[in-house]
Amino acid sequence: MPKVKIPRKSTTIDMTAMCDVAFLLLTFFMLTTKFRPPEPMTVDTPSSIVSMPKPDKNMILLTMKDNRVFLDVDQQQVRVQALEMMGEKYGVKFTKQEEVVFSNLGTFGAPMANMKQLLSAGAGDRDALSAQMPGVPRDTANFDKCELFDWILFIRQIKQSNENDVKIAIRGDVKTPYSTVKNVIDILQKQNLNQFSFVTDLEAKPSTLNK
Repeated sequence: MPKVKIPRKSTTIDMTAMCDVAFLLLTFFMLTTKFRPPEPMTVDTPSSIVSMPKPDKNMILLTMKDNRVFLDVDQQQVRVQALEMMGEKYGVKFTKQEEVVFSNLGTFGAPMANMKQLLSAGAGDRDALSAQMPGVPRDTANFDKCELFDWILFIRQIKQSNENDVKIAIRGDVKTPYSTVKNVIDILQKQNLNQFSFVTDLEAKPSTLNK
């Protein structure tokens, strides 16, 4: 007796739930994504064959161009605490609104004497004003009044109190004078910071170029 063949039916999948989840995730990432603030200057870093990645946390980034030095540090709360400590030493009082602006500022190179001017500027003028700043003062003849020395010292103290090791990264333009680089290294060594990284552009290894 022949077997009864059951008619085949195509399988249908309701994708409505999947589309809802996809749009929810898309909306979530659009609303929570935080873009990196624009940098006050463009830096053309030298090239090297070292492939070690730059630290992405617990890092102090020193950016050099011409004769100016700019500074950046991760973690907003650390930035605010360091600003308060700098303000206390140099006699500058910051409002809560100015602290919020500074926590989102990104790379900065303003002396403490010009910091309130930078933080009180409108959002549209702040980027242009930041690019005109002379950089963080770094007078190695008097470390008691060397602002770059104090910024690094206070940030290290805050991070070490949270049991975090601080990593130093230096990013310099190819045309940065040697005296500026040496000046920054002298400030680091004054705090016994003898291990730091130079940020460079990755190029092919010599063996690859010769093939």
